[in-house]
Amino acid sequence: MREIKNKLTSSKSTKNLQTRKAKSFGYQILGFGSGGAGASPFICASGGTVTTSGNFRIHTFTGPGTFTVNNAGKPGGSTTVSYMVIAGGGSGAGNSKGGGGGAGGYREGKASSDCYSASPLNAGSGRPVTVTGFPITVGGGGANSVFSDITSTRGGAGGSNPSGAGNGQPGGSGGGFNKVGSAGSAGNGNDPPVSPNQGNPGGTATGPPAPNFGSGGGGAQSAGGGHTGFSSGAGGGNGTTSSITASPVTRGGGGAGSFSGSPAGPGGGGPTNGGSGTANTGGGGGSRGQSGGGPGGGGSGIVVIRYKFQ
Repeated sequence: MREIKNKLTSSKSTKNLQTRKAKSFGYQILGFGSGGAGASPFICASGGTVTTSGNFRIHTFTGPGTFTVNNAGKPGGSTTVSYMVIAGGGSGAGNSKGGGGGAGGYREGKASSDCYSASPLNAGSGRPVTVTGFPITVGGGGANSVFSDITSTRGGAGGSNPSGAGNGQPGGSGGGFNKVGSAGSAGNGNDPPVSPNQGNPGGTATGPPAPNFGSGGGGAQSAGGGHTGFSSGAGGGNGTTSSITASPVTRGGGGAGSFSGSPAGPGGGGPTNGGSGTANTGGGGGSRGQSGGGPGGGGSGIVVIRYKFQ
């Protein structure tokens, strides 16, 4: 009897195990298990400050963090993200004839599934994502910003030399220069080069060759302003406008050069008392104005990531 009972128990146990395996197999085939066919067709992620606009989720980073992808989506939903990566702007010069700081490098890519109004610098495609964590670097004044394989280069500092010419530094956008007589040169923009350009050079001389002045720092949309008259400063280059954060915002303006009052590009610092670039726009700092003060620091950058989530 004992032997028969053991056989019956063994048979029942085997049957239960087969039933559990069959159920498990069924769940996996139907896609209820992890990674199965029932997973959401849309990207799901976390990190930064998260907001929504219609069917799109927006992650904004104003400091270091991690963009963590929990589900990479599917072709029928979303598989790529739109991005905007702006580096910190360059500082303005410390003298009243100095150059304005260049804007931080500006890079943007709009995913094919997205619908916002991108800037003219749109690369024409977003970035595909995988289930992983993407470290985010947001540059302060004069520092790079990074997302995935996208690096935006810090803005070039404005040239400063009270007793002679001072060259602007290269960067995402180049710094303006301190011109004395015929000497001095602006910093190159889009350095190192990427396509589309991440910025523009600082301003050059367009007026008489003799006077002293500071040229403007380059902006995301245009080069810095050049000297136009005797002992005058020049405005910073224009920034560019994108609605990636659900409303139009202009970022990446160059800082103004100085001698007399000159406007900065949107987000860039003005020359009076060395106005600083606006935070989270990558604006270049303005050089010290005639009224004194220190050089304006470059504005910090920003990283924005956006995707369709439903």
